[in-house]
Amino acid sequence: MDERQLVAFFEDLHAHPELGFEEYRTTEKVVAELERCGIERLETGLRTGAIAVVGGKRPGRTIGLRCDMDALPIQEATNLSYVSQNDGVMHACGHDFHTAVMLGAAALLKAREAEIPGMIKIVFQPAEEIAVGGKAVVATGLLDDVAEFYGIHSYPRFERGVLGIKEGPVMAAPDRFRIDISGRGTHAAQPYKGVNPIPAAAAVVSAAQSLTGLAVDPFSPALVTVTHIEAGNTWNVVPGAAVVEGTVRTLIPRDRERIRAGLERIARSSAEAYGCDAAFTWGEGPAAVINDGALCAVARELALEMGFRVDRQEDTLGGEDFSEYLRRCPGVFIRVGTGGGYPSHHPKFTVDTAALWPAARYFARLAFERAGA
Repeated sequence: MDERQLVAFFEDLHAHPELGFEEYRTTEKVVAELERCGIERLETGLRTGAIAVVGGKRPGRTIGLRCDMDALPIQEATNLSYVSQNDGVMHACGHDFHTAVMLGAAALLKAREAEIPGMIKIVFQPAEEIAVGGKAVVATGLLDDVAEFYGIHSYPRFERGVLGIKEGPVMAAPDRFRIDISGRGTHAAQPYKGVNPIPAAAAVVSAAQSLTGLAVDPFSPALVTVTHIEAGNTWNVVPGAAVVEGTVRTLIPRDRERIRAGLERIARSSAEAYGCDAAFTWGEGPAAVINDGALCAVARELALEMGFRVDRQEDTLGGEDFSEYLRRCPGVFIRVGTGGGYPSHHPKFTVDTAALWPAARYFARLAFERAGA
């Protein structure tokens, strides 16, 4: 596979985006290219995704490379010649870029397979956007021998030729909460004959938004965002129920638990104060992504040696299930500058395809050198 073929592969993926655990065509394309290159593939038992293996001919360590494959439910609004052909689905987060880069890296590694000191496993992960794919891949047990993991993400804030490498927490734990408040419906002219859940919901929202200031060290980034409130359907009826939903983002496990406990306490006490009942539901997402400091130094040194500029990407409380791999071994989540002018998850998001081949070369060499470390 050369640079021209890699760009063509990327454009084809971009034109045919698929949602999480529906990446059937994407998987077929990846598998076909792996087979064309003579690259071994492990049987995962999952309906989408793939794990490729290169090396294993010489003693050494096993290194993991990971990309994600799924798209988003967004209507594309770019003018690209390879614009999405699937209505309402778009690669607006660069997962097509990630997949193409790691496929290129696999091909480059295959060309040097006899020299690889150890083994390299390249994970083409499904369902990152719905935060379940990483856990499913790790559960196969096929990565238990991996000593270090390296992940990729496109980064529109950096131009081509810049890599973002930052030690410590780089992505947050993205959790979800839902509070169902039960009252008793009645006529709006006779509120005393019922129990209005709306004041209780308002009290929950007000208290939840100030929770981080009370429960979390001010030097520790964390947030609570209420994103969905629902109650009633007309102006002259007191509803019998209300719903409050939102997200919690934390970088430290202690803060995660404190906020969860605080939200549950607020839900029950606020509901009780207004004569209502509350049911609290916590949807735990992946853990925070925490880059290993020593491996960041190695990744940074190689990037500079290969002619990249290196920067520390901005802090973010976005989530990423790359943390599922880091639960069992150290690693680094690396941002690759792709320009484009629009942020991830935007209908006009694009990447600079000239960033594909240099990134493939970088990850191939990083994995090769770490396998022999």
